[in-house]
Amino acid sequence: MHLETGLLVLLFVILALIIGALVRHLLKGTQVPYTVALLILGIGIGLLHRSEFFGQNLIAISHTLDMVSDISPHLILFVFLPTLIFESAFAMEVHLFRRMFLQIAILAVPGLMLATGLTAGLAKWAFPWDWGWALCFMFGALISATDPVAVVALLKEVSSRKRLETLIEGESLLNDGTAIVFFTLFYGWVVSQTALAHDLSTSVFSISGEFLYVVSLGLLIGLVFAGLCILWIDKVFNDPMIEITLTIACAYAVFFVSESLHVSGVVALVAFALVMASIGRTRISPEVAGFLHHFWEMMAHIANTLIFLLVGILVAIRVPLDDMQAWQALAILYVGILVIRGISIITFIPILKRIGIGINREKAAVLWWGGLRGAVSLALALTVAADTLIPKALGDHILFLCAGIVVLTILINGSTMGLLLKLLGLDSLPPAKQATVDKAQNEISIALNALLPGMMDNQFLKGADWQEVKKKSQLQGVDEVQTHTEITEQDLTTAFQRRLLETERKDYWSQFEQGTLGKLATKNLVEAVEHALDGDPCIGPRPELFKSWKIPKLFDTLRKYPSCNQLLVRLYFDRLALGYDVARGFIQAQEALDSHIEALAPSQEAAQQAHTLVEENKTLTQERIESLRESFPEIIQQLQSQAAIRLLLNRERSIIHEQLKQAVLDTPEASRLLEHVETRMQALQKVSLFDTSQQQKLITQIPWAKGLPSLTQEKLTALIEHDIYEQGRLVGQQGKALYALGIVSRGSISEAQYRQENGHEKVQRNEIGPGESFAALSLLNGISPADYRADALVDIMWLPGEKLRLLMSQDPQLAQQVANLMQGQK
Repeated sequence: MHLETGLLVLLFVILALIIGALVRHLLKGTQVPYTVALLILGIGIGLLHRSEFFGQNLIAISHTLDMVSDISPHLILFVFLPTLIFESAFAMEVHLFRRMFLQIAILAVPGLMLATGLTAGLAKWAFPWDWGWALCFMFGALISATDPVAVVALLKEVSSRKRLETLIEGESLLNDGTAIVFFTLFYGWVVSQTALAHDLSTSVFSISGEFLYVVSLGLLIGLVFAGLCILWIDKVFNDPMIEITLTIACAYAVFFVSESLHVSGVVALVAFALVMASIGRTRISPEVAGFLHHFWEMMAHIANTLIFLLVGILVAIRVPLDDMQAWQALAILYVGILVIRGISIITFIPILKRIGIGINREKAAVLWWGGLRGAVSLALALTVAADTLIPKALGDHILFLCAGIVVLTILINGSTMGLLLKLLGLDSLPPAKQATVDKAQNEISIALNALLPGMMDNQFLKGADWQEVKKKSQLQGVDEVQTHTEITEQDLTTAFQRRLLETERKDYWSQFEQGTLGKLATKNLVEAVEHALDGDPCIGPRPELFKSWKIPKLFDTLRKYPSCNQLLVRLYFDRLALGYDVARGFIQAQEALDSHIEALAPSQEAAQQAHTLVEENKTLTQERIESLRESFPEIIQQLQSQAAIRLLLNRERSIIHEQLKQAVLDTPEASRLLEHVETRMQALQKVSLFDTSQQQKLITQIPWAKGLPSLTQEKLTALIEHDIYEQGRLVGQQGKALYALGIVSRGSISEAQYRQENGHEKVQRNEIGPGESFAALSLLNGISPADYRADALVDIMWLPGEKLRLLMSQDPQLAQQVANLMQGQK
């Protein structure tokens, strides 16, 4: 049967995924890396094809492999690289990446440049072929990009060292971008047959300028796409099809647009993914977030399966395996890149120790031995091998060396990394962290043992062989936590506090997923926890959480423009809502934290200290809420009403899901009900605390305005300019310019009027509360008659002097009321 190219591609994908599933199944419980097994299997399939085995027995597979051998390497870069880069960056701990950025950047940029230069020298002087300098530098850039997938996976499995994982993976992400940029520059010189440099200074300047250009523009493109994607997703409510489709389309669009403009697609992708993993994480619907992460993990697994199998086949089909010179060069290169990797790390160790999280000898050893090569190097090597402007023998040599290094580093370094971690003492959790795990395990044992008496009395279980049950379920006895004599009390307390903070962070995400915590509040709370986790853990207090309650300095500048007043009040009301949401979520998390303290604390003293800090956090936060409640009771009422509605709607949605699972509802019926619930939830998100109709309600609450004609009241309402002042803030200063009548809407202010009597200064003080007017005398001379200071958070309604005098000229009754106010305030 004749198959078209498209069908051959489909056949290859089907076979590759089946082979991948089979390999993954067979490797369960072994130490063989999945990607290595696929690469070797691909080489075996390629060798069978070279022997005409498939041509004689399986024609369709033979045609498929012929098609694969002619595949465009650019297609490999554009199809597989966006998935691999985005998934890796999107799954990263962004706050750790930010904290360690300088370390990562040093390893990924100057570190890779040093490795590229040394590798170029090795290729020039140690290889049996007479390569030019441009070719040597191109090869150095190509082979220096690290891909420590196997190392990171092993670290996650055996020791869960987040900082080391982030350092290794972050370096890989950034040096992929650096390597591709330099590879592209040197590749252009190789293809154009341009000499590397007859003027070295001009070449260095040209490379530096080009590097900064492609990296900066790539970064900008990634940030722009991330901003647009977040704006769109923010307007979508719980629609996984739209949200996941957007991330796929934008990830590929970022890479495509960047490469089309000849700037770094990898840098753009990393920037895009990191923004989506930080700011974008709270914009993605809570119900979609878990699905989105699993989807990208699956995409990365498929990409790795296809690319490593594909490259193995290509290497076996294209590369001459009987060239002894190539084998000797491979052996020299493998030893050489290990030495070069060590030099590039040792060179920058003095700096790396003093910045970020620091680095010790053990971690440096893991960095050195974990410098595996992978998909990016292979894809770049295929680009060279497929280019007709480069001699075929040269392309085959580069592909052979690159594939050989990938196989050797993954096979030797990757498979022995576990042994190295064991020798360095990094194959397990840090002792203090392990002690908290032991403590938790002990609590699990207590809970399980408490179930046994009831199970033994159960009529359907009491005949069980309980000794066998305990043995097979590996149920442990209730023992005290193991004592670790080598751990100091301070280390145990630090590990305990870190565990508490990680529990607190998880609680915020749970509140977000349940719909009880807003997007911005979740972002602020999670960032506060991550800040508390940096360095020595800090349970409390958390003053940075209350930044959302403060009026930004920009507001002070905008106060000068009356046209901005309405906008400022609206924005400040939104900030109050955010502050309340943060405070409520924080108190809820602190209460959850309190329940875990006894179970995790290494000692009673540490538990008591944690309880005290948690109580202090709750007290300080509650004081903030009470201050807001006193000044703006209607805001608290509205916020609490919205929270109650959210809880009811979430519960309604949960009940519908439960009824769907129990077949009480059919899928179409449940879908209609869920759509109705989510429409109400989406509408609730758009409700603003600032209601312009409140102005009319407020004007009727002013005692002197109640008897005015309704038309005058409406005109007064149109004149009102709101302003909000924090506790202790000056509202007006005696003797300074002021030409307006003030009315306290919410909160209270204190009045202090200074007078000279018999050569002595006397102060007349007064408290002005809601509905009361002040500064009426400023309408006579444009000067504030006293000092006015906010006692608490206060909302002031201002009636501008010029506009009020014009209205007074139209309504004698209003003029009389204002005259009475002036008389009363003398």
